[in-house]
Parts: sequence; structure tokens; C-alpha cells
Amino acid sequence: MQEHSTALTTNCLRNAWRVHEPELRGWLRHRLGNPAEVDDLLQDLFLKALHQDERFCSVRNARAWLFEVARNTVADHLRVARVTVELPDDLAAPLDETDTVDRLIACLPRVLSELSSEDREAITLCDLQGMAQADYAAAKGLGLSAAKSRLQRARQRLKQRMTQGCQVQLDDAGRVRDFVPR
Repeated sequence: MQEHSTALTTNCLRNAWRVHEPELRGWLRHRLGNPAEVDDLLQDLFLKALHQDERFCSVRNARAWLFEVARNTVADHLRVARVTVELPDDLAAPLDETDTVDRLIACLPRVLSELSSEDREAITLCDLQGMAQADYAAAKGLGLSAAKSRLQRARQRLKQRMTQGCQVQLDDAGRVRDFVPR
């Protein structure tokens, strides 16, 4: 019986891949430009789909699933591949301000978990994973202005929760001066 289930999963994935791989390749080529990187990310995407086993076949829209995973894979790839340049000393932020903000990041997972799933998803996809707002709008079936409004409202609620939950105190310039971690 396991062999039969595996064969169905393999056929389901093969069919979806055969139909959508050319479009995925073109989309990745447009974003990355490097054919070797495109091939690597396509392979990663296929393996992620393969690891879903039977769950992949139960996805209602295989194309949407593949593109959502492709967008996240590209975002992860670009985040890792990002070239960094050392800032001159006169442009670097004062150490104590940077330390305070870095420590405030520790509050983020808890505060995110307290938001609605809609707010959490918008912030996670757009702000933390780098998904373009236009791509978010398309994935959610929203117009661009509606998606921007949803993200803006989610950011306001996150700021409010961070300010209250972590007791954030700002200085006169609006920078984080202090907070209380929980």
C-alpha cells in the first residue's frame, strides 16, 4: 500500500512540475539572472515539494504553492548572498543605541505570536522575508492598495503591541531609549 501511495505522490508532483517548471524557470531567471543559481533554486524547490509527500497532492493550487515557496526560497537566497560593506566609523550608530535596538528584537517573536494570524502573516512575509507587496497582494488575491493598507495596519498594531508589551521608551528624536523585556 505504501508503494502505491508513493507512486501517486510522485505522479502528482511530476505532473505539477511538468506544467509549471517552465514558468517557474522564467520567473527565477528574471529575478536572478544567473542560470546556475536558477538551476540550484529550481532543484531546491523540487526537493521541498518532494518532501511534502502526500500533502503536495492535497494542495488545491499547486502553481500558487510552488510560486509561494519559490518566492521564499529566492528571498532566503538573496538574504544569504547579500554583499555587505563595512561602514566608515563616522557613519556607524553609537554602540549603546544599536545594542538597545538589537536587544529589543528579542521581544519580536513573542509580540508577533500575539498578533492575529493575518497581521502576523503580512509582517512575516513582507517585512521579515522580503516578499514584495505586489507579490503579497497577488498571493492573497488583493489589490495592491488593499495589501499595502493591510500591511500598514499590521505594522501599526505590531508597534502598539511592542510599545505596550515591552514598555518601549523613546527619546525626543523617536529612537528607542529603553524597554523592559518579558
